[in-house]
Amino acid sequence: MGVSEILTQIDREIAELQQARSLLNGVSNGKHGVARAGKKVARKKRNLTPEGRKRIAEAVKRRWAEQKKRAAAGK
Repeated sequence: MGVSEILTQIDREIAELQQARSLLNGVSNGKHGVARAGKKVARKKRNLTPEGRKRIAEAVKRRWAEQKKRAAAGK
């Protein structure tokens, strides 16, 4: 193996490492970990049970009531 062949192989490996680094830099700030290169990752749809929806609705109503109470007391 000659020097030129070694240099060509090193250049190829450097190019592959730079590509991998650029892919990781683009994904590293995301919440969902590392995605596959060139593919979009579909988010899994979150489903609420009827009981869960009811609990959330009741909590929001309590929150609104508390805000109205504070607004009325502040007038």
